Order: sequence, then structure tokens, then C-alpha cells
Amino acid sequence: MCTTCGCGEDEARIEGPAHAHRHEDGTVHSHAHGAAPHHHDASAGQSRTVSVEQDILAKNDALAALNRAALRGKGIFAVNLVSSPGSGKTTLLEKTIGLLRGRCEVSVIEGDQQTSRDADRIRSTGARAVQINTGRGCHLDAHMVAHAIERLSPAAGSVLMIENVGNLVCPAAFDLGEAHKVVVLSVTEGEDKPLKYPDMFRRASVMLLNKIDLLPYVDFDVDRCIGFARRVNPAIEVLRVSAKTGEGLPEWTDWVERTAHTAGRALLVAGA
Repeated sequence: MCTTCGCGEDEARIEGPAHAHRHEDGTVHSHAHGAAPHHHDASAGQSRTVSVEQDILAKNDALAALNRAALRGKGIFAVNLVSSPGSGKTTLLEKTIGLLRGRCEVSVIEGDQQTSRDADRIRSTGARAVQINTGRGCHLDAHMVAHAIERLSPAAGSVLMIENVGNLVCPAAFDLGEAHKVVVLSVTEGEDKPLKYPDMFRRASVMLLNKIDLLPYVDFDVDRCIGFARRVNPAIEVLRVSAKTGEGLPEWTDWVERTAHTAGRALLVAGA
């Protein structure tokens, strides 16, 4: 957990002018993830670490609930895209935005440790995007996303895509206020990833199996991978996609629209 990995909110930067921000409950939310103080008593140190972790997650969950209520109140359908680095999330987002153009408005929160390269790529599609740079941080949290939502100001009845920092560990534990987590796994990775990182796959509603155009060139057993994912999460929906060729992407965008409507979001046609 983040009490031991060394990541911290103090280094996070969000694009846009700084301004005062107060949450609905009037509290200031923060979580410095520095390592727990050293104790010679090993059991005391473990107790302190667990206590800090629980406090961090409780505060995050409280703010995530506020984010979720605010998004629901405006009919915004938010999806948290999670994966290892290099799975193809940004390319997938670019293609998703193109396919949803004219069907609904999409805006994006980008999470990376450094640079605005991915946010720049998203803006080149015509969609609005805000970049969060986490510094040493290994994940987005609800506090960062609350500020990003305020600066991005997604339109009512729109889709908000949150591209998390590439990491299959910590993002599983941090609720951002999204409606669904969607895990992206490429066929260039190990087919046993769902077993190695079960928390992420257990919390995801959908697994997008990406880069299927490369299947003839890699040693990857699709059925075995899907079996592992469903061993961890029997309810997970699996969509086979290729961000490069577009295969499977209509099924993915149909899932976005269908699930948004099922959740009571009346998505508005962009420009309507």
C-alpha cells in the first residue's frame, strides 16, 4: 500500500489556474503517503502502518462518495481506465472519442507521473482534457480528481474518461467516484495478470483485451486469460479489441452508452 511505496500527494500538479477549493463537507482532504515512522517494535510498526492505511482509504472513500454524488447529479457517466504501462489506454481513448463523436460529449482526465503528452494527444482529437502529474505518486486519488473535475467542468449528460497512472496495484484501492473501473490488458503482457493482480480485476466491471491484432505474433492464450479473469471475478465482462485496427471498438462504445443509460444517465448528443 501507499504508506510504504513512498508516493505522495504533495508532488501532484493539475493543469489550469490555481484557485480556492472547498468540498461540500467543509473539510480539507489530503493524504501524505510518506513511509510510516520507524519503530523498533515490529508489531507496533505494523499496527501503525495498518492504521495509517485505513485512515488514508477512509478519507479517500469519503471524498470519492462526494465526487460520485456530484457526477450523478449532473448525469455524467465516469469511467476509470486502469492498466499496466504500455497497454494502449491512450490510443484506445483517442479511438473511443472518435467513435462517440456525434453520439455524446467526452472529456478526459489524464494521470501520469510527468509530462502533458497524453493530454495533448487527447486535445488533438477535439476533446477537452486536464492533465494530473502525480510526481512520485503511483495512482490518482479522489482528492486530485475532485480538483480536476472542477477545472474540466464536464458537461451535464456527458461521458468522463479518467485515464489512471499505469499501475495494477494502488489504483485498485483508490475509488475516484467513477461509475465503473475498466481494466485494459494487452496481449503483449502475461495472460496470468488477473491472477497476479487480483484486486484490480476483481474491482473492474470490464476487461478490454487490447492489441488482439498482434495475436498471430505473440504467445498468448486468450481463453486461458479470460478463464483466469473470471476465476477472480466471475461477473467481469470481456471485450476483445484492437485500438490499431478498430476491431471490437463498436462493442466497447456500445457498452459505454448502454451502461450509462442503465445507470440512469441520459447522455446528451454532443452539440445538441
